[in-house]
Amino acid sequence: MDAKAVIACRVAQEMQDGFVVNLGIGTPTLVPNYVSPEVHVTLQSENGFLGMGPLNGETNANIVNAGGQPCGLQPGAAIFDSALSFALIRGGHVDLTVLGGLEVDQDGNLANWMVPGKMVPGMGGAMDLVTGARRVIVAMEHCTRNGGAKILERCTLPLTACHCVDLIVTEMAVFRRDENGLVLEEVAPGVTEQDVRRCTAASYRVAPTLREMNLERIGARAIL
Repeated sequence: MDAKAVIACRVAQEMQDGFVVNLGIGTPTLVPNYVSPEVHVTLQSENGFLGMGPLNGETNANIVNAGGQPCGLQPGAAIFDSALSFALIRGGHVDLTVLGGLEVDQDGNLANWMVPGKMVPGMGGAMDLVTGARRVIVAMEHCTRNGGAKILERCTLPLTACHCVDLIVTEMAVFRRDENGLVLEEVAPGVTEQDVRRCTAASYRVAPTLREMNLERIGARAIL
């Protein structure tokens, strides 16, 4: 089972009807494929869209998501300049943002915008999103390509923001953050708590209700 599909499917379960949601580039863009048809969310993009939808028909060079990928617009969508877009974000009008991550630590600090010495296109809107959105989910693979931990005691890369992450979803586990740190709440099918412990460098508590992820919507088609 593809790791990104597992992550996107589980994150989709956090969507609630009527939410305004911002999705970061990469894995977060897959989340709408798994949202229940009974749940209607409005997708916001920091480059100036409210009501993004799937690409239908020919591409339009003027309609792209924040990652520069062609997209479509839902009926009733609005297009505006980036100043208004960031006013929505900074004004607390985004219910939920889902972002990728390079590192997250046990205090909810996030590093996701650069690796020193490597070329990056810029910080984008992440720093505004993690401080302006009402809830922040990090959707990322559990380990680096070399097998190193990405959930750490302390982030080593430049931070996007401090104490901003509410939920971490990986292909192995789901962690919630409370006032005392990280809590392991779910493990993926076939994954044990010991497996998670071996791949995680952060301290965490295990919820007494630790359960298996519900991945029933794996294989669903896009509904947005």
